[in-house]
Amino acid sequence: MEPGVSQKSHKPRVFTSEFKLKAVQRLLKGESVAAVSSDLSVARKDLYAWKRAYRIGGAPMLRPRGRPPKVTQASAARDRNMSELERARQRIAELERKVGKQELELDFFGKALRCVEQAEATDQLRSANLSKRKQRKAN
Repeated sequence: MEPGVSQKSHKPRVFTSEFKLKAVQRLLKGESVAAVSSDLSVARKDLYAWKRAYRIGGAPMLRPRGRPPKVTQASAARDRNMSELERARQRIAELERKVGKQELELDFFGKALRCVEQAEATDQLRSANLSKRKQRKAN
């Protein structure tokens, strides 16, 4: 046997979806990551990863490692509906960003137009005052 290699095999622990969900629920209730990690003998990085996955996609994202479950017609239809819903949400968010950008542009160009109009009015007043001065000097 090579030095530095232990005789025990170091297989990674496999956690069930239910185990992960219970751990995440404890975190969401306010327990500290350190306490849950110590209590369940789970690495803190795993707890953070599970919590992030849960926030992204809910309980289905907490499946155990390995080959994903077979896709049934019902689950495929549900996923298709979810993806349609997600696409619609993304499109709404994109359109809201566009509307916000257009509002900013309108505000900017409105202010620019007012500045130009004000500058023109000021120039007209100066021209009028200059004309009056010239007329007074001529008289």
